[in-house]
Amino acid sequence: MKKIGFIGVGIMGKSMVRNLMKAGYEVAIYTRTKAKVEDVIAEGAIWRDTVKDCVQDREAVITIVGYPKDVEEVYFGEQGILANTPTGGYVIDMTTSSPKLAVRIYQAAKEAGLSAIDAPVTGGDGGAKAGTLTILAGGDREAFDTCLPVFQAIGKNINYEGKAGNGQHTKMCNQIALAGALSGACEALAYARAVGLDAQTMLDSISTGAAGSAQMSNVLPRVLKDDYAPGFFIKHFIKDMKLADEEALEASVRLGVLEQVLSMYEKLAADGKEDLGTQALIQYYE
Repeated sequence: MKKIGFIGVGIMGKSMVRNLMKAGYEVAIYTRTKAKVEDVIAEGAIWRDTVKDCVQDREAVITIVGYPKDVEEVYFGEQGILANTPTGGYVIDMTTSSPKLAVRIYQAAKEAGLSAIDAPVTGGDGGAKAGTLTILAGGDREAFDTCLPVFQAIGKNINYEGKAGNGQHTKMCNQIALAGALSGACEALAYARAVGLDAQTMLDSISTGAAGSAQMSNVLPRVLKDDYAPGFFIKHFIKDMKLADEEALEASVRLGVLEQVLSMYEKLAADGKEDLGTQALIQYYE
């Protein structure tokens, strides 16, 4: 497998495309705004004007777009991925999306003579740049094994989660845990500031102990620098938390912490902050 189509070349996707090219893959790309990807085109990515053009000569297609509606738009229809990827190919959705939609794509892909994998990622923009993303894959084991070299070009912690949809369900678990970790880190900082502690000293003191987390080590340092640039957009985290809450309620599980953190982020979004990074949760407390 050498020819890959890549759809959705944003903050994460751009670094993933670069790492695929470094690994020797020929990568054709499509995204909504060509001007935003002129740099990776200059580095060797092949621009295609439509989704159909991007996939019709590819052995595998990777997507990482914004929302489930965007996933539906690029996969289905006469101009979509499933209708135009060559028979025998692999379609890999790395968007954090609906588990139900992942199963639907898997079934439609099988009918089209394709293999589908839902493989959302974690690790943020830093992990995408370093090629160290965590990959959570659902689908047929044989398809996962075939695509493993592709995953190894962009990630390090690569996990087969089971049947179609399980990659997305595992990503829901990640986002549920992340909501609590983010809010806990921000509450610790809000408390430290309120009682007059030096925030950096506090962070250095507790981030390597039992309270340590990626949020304490990687996210709060951005807050201390007033850096709210998005490694992960608030608006996308809101989407993820809503998906997780819907799936939980359907499974008769009530996620109180998730729902509270979701309400905090929705307040920030209502205040026009949806395009900031998730570390801007501290502004809720301020």
